[in-house]
Amino acid sequence: MENLSVATFGGGCFWCIEAVIQRLKGIETLKSGFSGGFIKNPPYREVCTGRTGHAEVIQVTFNPDIISYHDLISIFMTSHDPTTLNRQGGDSGTQYRSIILYHDDIQREIAEQVFEEVKPLFEDSIVTELKSFEVFYNAEEDHQNYYNNNQDARYCQIVIDPKVQKLKKMYADKLA
Repeated sequence: MENLSVATFGGGCFWCIEAVIQRLKGIETLKSGFSGGFIKNPPYREVCTGRTGHAEVIQVTFNPDIISYHDLISIFMTSHDPTTLNRQGGDSGTQYRSIILYHDDIQREIAEQVFEEVKPLFEDSIVTELKSFEVFYNAEEDHQNYYNNNQDARYCQIVIDPKVQKLKKMYADKLA
């Protein structure tokens, strides 16, 4: 367990990013929560107002011998639209912004490299915020493992299912 790394990022609703990333080889733990804001230990209902400064994010503990930070960030950047400011699909507000919270300078440099690599895939400029990690707050338990626990829910079928299917097509060799 001493060879594990941590990554924190968000791109819209954390349920979507969680559903994609948890299917990858090398993911040891994954939690949905909040980061990047200024209110301590915010509840979901307050983050949804957009007044806490926090984004919905996931925090992932992963084995870099199985999946590199570079691959993790590449998959993240192509699993949502990093060109829309404070919006993903029907979700809008600063809490849904695209954000990578790097844990050290190496992660920052890798994220910057991935931005350049994926830039040609998008017509518009990448607006993903790149910010030093400070603190992560867990979301309430009913937000954890949401897609797996609610696959029959309309939101999961309409919004998340296409993201999971895209992952299976683009990154089949990375799936657990």
